[in-house]
Amino acid sequence: MREDSVRISNINVYLIRAAFFAVLIVGLVDSAISFLRIEGFLPALTGEQLANDLGRAQFRGPYVHMPLIVLSLVIAAFTRTLGFTWLALLVVGAELLIVIGRFVFSYEQAFLADLVRFWYAALFLFASAYTLLEEGHVRVDVFYAGMQAKTKGYVNAVGSVILGMSLCAVVLFIGFGGKQSIINSPILAYETTQAGFGLYVKYLMAGFLGVFAVSMLIQFVSYFLDAVADIRGEPGGRDHDSHTVQ
Repeated sequence: MREDSVRISNINVYLIRAAFFAVLIVGLVDSAISFLRIEGFLPALTGEQLANDLGRAQFRGPYVHMPLIVLSLVIAAFTRTLGFTWLALLVVGAELLIVIGRFVFSYEQAFLADLVRFWYAALFLFASAYTLLEEGHVRVDVFYAGMQAKTKGYVNAVGSVILGMSLCAVVLFIGFGGKQSIINSPILAYETTQAGFGLYVKYLMAGFLGVFAVSMLIQFVSYFLDAVADIRGEPGGRDHDSHTVQ
Protein backbone atom coordinates (compact mmCIF):
# COMPACT_ATOMS: atom_id res chain seq x y z
CA MET A 1 0.00 0.00 0.00
CA ARG A 2 2.77 2.45 0.89
CA GLU A 3 4.65 1.75 -2.32
CA ASP A 4 1.49 2.39 -4.34
CA SER A 5 0.86 5.56 -2.33
CA VAL A 6 4.36 6.86 -3.06
CA ARG A 7 4.08 5.95 -6.74
CA ILE A 8 0.78 7.82 -7.12
CA SER A 9 2.16 10.78 -5.20
CA ASN A 10 5.22 10.92 -7.50
CA ILE A 11 2.94 11.08 -10.53
CA ASN A 12 1.18 14.01 -8.92
CA VAL A 13 4.50 15.71 -8.19
CA TYR A 14 5.31 15.56 -11.92
CA LEU A 15 1.95 17.09 -12.87
CA ILE A 16 2.38 19.92 -10.37
CA ARG A 17 5.97 20.50 -11.47
CA ALA A 18 4.82 20.75 -15.10
CA ALA A 19 2.07 23.18 -14.07
CA PHE A 20 4.66 25.36 -12.31
CA PHE A 21 6.87 25.58 -15.38
CA ALA A 22 3.80 26.25 -17.55
CA VAL A 23 2.65 29.27 -15.55
CA LEU A 24 6.24 30.52 -15.26
CA ILE A 25 7.03 30.36 -18.98
CA VAL A 26 3.58 31.42 -20.20
CA GLY A 27 3.55 34.35 -17.78
CA LEU A 28 6.96 35.62 -18.87
CA VAL A 29 6.33 35.18 -22.60
CA ASP A 30 2.85 36.70 -22.50
CA SER A 31 4.17 39.65 -20.47
CA ALA A 32 6.91 40.22 -23.04
CA ILE A 33 4.37 40.18 -25.88
CA SER A 34 2.09 42.61 -24.06
CA PHE A 35 4.97 44.96 -23.30
CA LEU A 36 6.13 44.95 -26.93
CA ARG A 37 2.56 45.64 -28.12
CA ILE A 38 2.17 48.55 -25.69
CA GLU A 39 5.44 50.17 -26.73
CA GLY A 40 4.83 49.54 -30.44
CA PHE A 41 7.89 47.32 -30.94
CA LEU A 42 6.04 44.14 -31.92
CA PRO A 43 5.36 44.91 -35.62
CA ALA A 44 9.04 45.65 -36.21
CA LEU A 45 10.04 42.32 -34.67
CA THR A 46 7.35 40.00 -36.03
CA GLY A 47 5.78 41.81 -38.96
CA GLU A 48 2.43 43.55 -39.14
CA GLN A 49 0.34 40.44 -39.77
CA LEU A 50 1.81 38.36 -36.95
CA ALA A 51 1.63 41.34 -34.60
CA ASN A 52 -2.09 41.64 -35.33
CA ASP A 53 -2.57 37.90 -34.83
CA LEU A 54 -0.80 38.05 -31.47
CA GLY A 55 -3.37 40.63 -30.44
CA ARG A 56 -6.13 38.01 -30.75
CA ALA A 57 -6.72 35.55 -27.94
CA GLN A 58 -7.86 32.87 -30.40
CA PHE A 59 -4.37 33.00 -31.97
CA ARG A 60 -2.18 33.55 -28.94
CA GLY A 61 -3.82 30.72 -26.99
CA PRO A 62 -3.34 27.78 -29.37
CA TYR A 63 -0.18 28.99 -31.14
CA VAL A 64 1.77 30.51 -28.24
CA HIS A 65 0.44 29.21 -24.94
CA MET A 66 -0.19 25.58 -25.91
CA PRO A 67 3.31 24.93 -27.32
CA LEU A 68 4.77 26.50 -24.17
CA ILE A 69 2.66 24.19 -22.02
CA VAL A 70 3.93 21.18 -23.99
CA LEU A 71 7.48 22.47 -23.48
CA SER A 72 6.77 22.65 -19.75
CA LEU A 73 5.74 18.99 -19.70
CA VAL A 74 9.07 18.09 -21.26
CA ILE A 75 11.09 20.28 -18.87
CA ALA A 76 9.26 18.80 -15.87
CA ALA A 77 10.36 15.32 -16.91
CA PHE A 78 14.03 16.28 -16.53
CA THR A 79 13.89 18.27 -13.28
CA ARG A 80 13.39 17.29 -9.65
CA THR A 81 12.18 20.50 -8.06
CA LEU A 82 8.60 21.63 -7.55
CA GLY A 83 9.66 25.26 -7.82
CA PHE A 84 6.91 26.82 -5.70
CA THR A 85 9.45 28.58 -3.52
CA TRP A 86 10.67 30.34 -6.64
CA LEU A 87 7.13 31.13 -7.76
CA ALA A 88 6.47 32.84 -4.43
CA LEU A 89 9.64 34.87 -4.95
CA LEU A 90 8.55 35.78 -8.48
CA VAL A 91 5.19 37.03 -7.18
CA VAL A 92 7.04 39.31 -4.77
CA GLY A 93 9.36 40.44 -7.59
CA ALA A 94 6.42 41.26 -9.87
CA GLU A 95 4.78 43.28 -7.10
CA LEU A 96 8.06 45.11 -6.57
CA LEU A 97 8.22 45.99 -10.27
CA ILE A 98 4.70 47.44 -10.05
CA VAL A 99 5.66 49.58 -7.08
CA ILE A 100 8.91 50.81 -8.65
CA GLY A 101 7.25 51.47 -11.98
CA ARG A 102 4.32 53.34 -10.43
CA PHE A 103 6.09 55.49 -7.85
CA VAL A 104 9.55 55.92 -9.38
CA PHE A 105 8.97 55.99 -13.14
CA SER A 106 5.21 56.78 -13.22
CA TYR A 107 4.80 53.74 -15.46
CA GLU A 108 1.93 51.33 -14.88
CA GLN A 109 0.46 48.73 -17.21
CA ALA A 110 -2.36 46.23 -16.81
CA PHE A 111 -0.25 43.23 -17.78
CA LEU A 112 1.89 43.56 -14.62
CA ALA A 113 -1.13 43.27 -12.33
CA ASP A 114 -2.42 40.37 -14.45
CA LEU A 115 0.93 38.64 -14.07
CA VAL A 116 0.77 38.89 -10.27
CA ARG A 117 -2.77 37.46 -10.21
CA PHE A 118 -1.78 34.71 -12.65
CA TRP A 119 1.19 33.57 -10.59
CA TYR A 120 -0.49 34.00 -7.22
CA ALA A 121 -3.52 31.95 -8.28
CA ALA A 122 -1.19 29.19 -9.50
CA LEU A 123 0.81 29.31 -6.26
CA PHE A 124 -2.31 29.01 -4.14
CA LEU A 125 -4.11 26.30 -6.12
CA PHE A 126 -1.24 24.15 -7.40
CA ALA A 127 0.58 24.04 -4.07
CA SER A 128 -2.49 22.67 -2.29
CA ALA A 129 -1.69 19.07 -3.23
CA TYR A 130 1.91 19.45 -2.07
CA THR A 131 0.67 20.97 1.19
CA LEU A 132 -1.56 17.93 1.66
CA LEU A 133 1.42 15.66 1.03
CA GLU A 134 3.41 17.49 3.71
CA GLU A 135 0.34 17.71 5.98
CA GLY A 136 0.63 21.47 6.09
CA HIS A 137 -3.09 22.21 5.96
CA VAL A 138 -4.81 23.57 9.06
CA ARG A 139 -6.38 20.76 11.06
CA VAL A 140 -8.01 20.71 14.50
CA ASP A 141 -5.90 18.15 16.39
CA VAL A 142 -7.66 18.32 19.78
CA PHE A 143 -8.92 14.74 19.46
CA TYR A 144 -6.73 13.54 16.58
CA ALA A 145 -3.40 14.07 18.37
CA GLY A 146 -4.30 11.61 21.13
CA MET A 147 -5.42 8.79 18.84
CA GLN A 148 -3.54 5.59 18.14
CA ALA A 149 -1.91 5.13 14.72
CA LYS A 150 -4.62 2.69 13.60
CA THR A 151 -7.40 5.07 14.65
CA LYS A 152 -5.68 7.92 12.83
CA GLY A 153 -5.62 5.68 9.77
CA TYR A 154 -9.39 5.23 9.95
CA VAL A 155 -9.90 8.98 10.37
CA ASN A 156 -7.62 9.82 7.44
CA ALA A 157 -9.15 7.14 5.20
CA VAL A 158 -12.73 8.22 5.86
CA GLY A 159 -11.84 11.90 5.63
CA SER A 160 -10.02 11.38 2.32
CA VAL A 161 -13.11 9.79 0.76
CA ILE A 162 -15.96 11.73 2.39
CA LEU A 163 -14.40 15.19 2.59
CA GLY A 164 -11.54 15.18 0.08
CA MET A 165 -12.46 13.07 -2.95
CA SER A 166 -16.09 14.15 -2.84
CA LEU A 167 -15.10 17.84 -2.94
CA CYS A 168 -12.79 17.25 -5.91
CA ALA A 169 -15.51 15.28 -7.71
CA VAL A 170 -17.99 18.12 -7.21
CA VAL A 171 -15.53 20.69 -8.58
CA LEU A 172 -14.84 18.53 -11.64
CA PHE A 173 -18.52 17.75 -12.22
CA ILE A 174 -19.65 21.37 -11.98
CA GLY A 175 -16.60 22.81 -13.74
CA PHE A 176 -16.68 20.44 -16.72
CA GLY A 177 -20.41 19.73 -16.76
CA GLY A 178 -21.05 21.35 -20.14
CA LYS A 179 -19.89 23.96 -22.64
CA GLN A 180 -21.26 26.77 -20.47
CA SER A 181 -19.73 25.49 -17.22
CA ILE A 182 -17.45 27.71 -15.15
CA ILE A 183 -14.28 26.02 -16.44
CA ASN A 184 -15.20 24.93 -19.96
CA SER A 185 -16.76 28.21 -21.05
CA PRO A 186 -13.71 30.49 -20.49
CA ILE A 187 -11.32 27.89 -21.94
CA LEU A 188 -13.33 27.29 -25.10
CA ALA A 189 -13.68 31.05 -25.69
CA TYR A 190 -10.04 31.85 -24.76
CA GLU A 191 -11.47 34.42 -22.38
CA THR A 192 -9.31 37.45 -21.56
CA THR A 193 -9.53 40.34 -19.13
CA GLN A 194 -11.25 43.54 -20.23
CA ALA A 195 -8.17 45.65 -19.47
CA GLY A 196 -6.41 46.87 -22.59
CA PHE A 197 -3.05 45.21 -23.37
CA GLY A 198 -3.32 42.88 -20.39
CA LEU A 199 -2.28 39.25 -20.37
CA TYR A 200 -4.34 36.78 -22.39
CA VAL A 201 -4.34 34.15 -19.65
CA LYS A 202 -7.72 34.48 -17.95
CA TYR A 203 -8.94 31.27 -19.60
CA LEU A 204 -5.91 29.45 -18.16
CA MET A 205 -6.78 30.72 -14.69
CA ALA A 206 -10.20 29.10 -15.06
CA GLY A 207 -8.35 25.89 -15.90
CA PHE A 208 -6.42 26.24 -12.63
CA LEU A 209 -9.56 25.02 -10.84
CA GLY A 210 -9.46 21.83 -12.89
CA VAL A 211 -5.76 21.31 -12.17
CA PHE A 212 -6.44 21.92 -8.48
CA ALA A 213 -9.25 19.36 -8.38
CA VAL A 214 -7.33 16.70 -10.32
CA SER A 215 -4.10 17.11 -8.35
CA MET A 216 -5.94 17.08 -5.03
CA LEU A 217 -7.97 14.03 -6.09
CA ILE A 218 -4.78 12.14 -6.96
CA GLN A 219 -3.17 13.18 -3.70
CA PHE A 220 -6.22 12.13 -1.70
CA VAL A 221 -6.02 8.69 -3.34
CA SER A 222 -2.37 8.49 -2.26
CA TYR A 223 -3.33 9.70 1.23
CA PHE A 224 -6.10 7.09 1.40
CA LEU A 225 -3.73 4.25 0.52
CA ASP A 226 -1.27 5.46 3.14
CA ALA A 227 -4.08 5.56 5.70
CA VAL A 228 -5.11 2.00 4.82
CA ALA A 229 -1.49 0.96 5.30
CA ASP A 230 -1.64 2.52 8.79
CA ILE A 231 -4.78 0.52 9.54
CA ARG A 232 -3.05 -2.67 8.41
CA GLY A 233 0.02 -1.83 10.48
CA GLU A 234 2.45 -1.77 7.57
CA PRO A 235 5.94 -0.42 8.40
CA GLY A 236 7.25 2.90 7.12
CA GLY A 237 4.29 5.00 8.15
CA ARG A 238 4.30 8.75 8.67
CA ASP A 239 4.34 10.22 12.16
CA HIS A 240 1.36 12.56 11.77
CA ASP A 241 2.41 14.58 14.79
CA SER A 242 5.91 15.44 13.55
CA HIS A 243 5.26 14.85 9.79
CA THR A 244 8.25 12.50 9.52
CA VAL A 245 8.41 8.98 8.14
CA GLN A 246 8.97 6.32 10.77
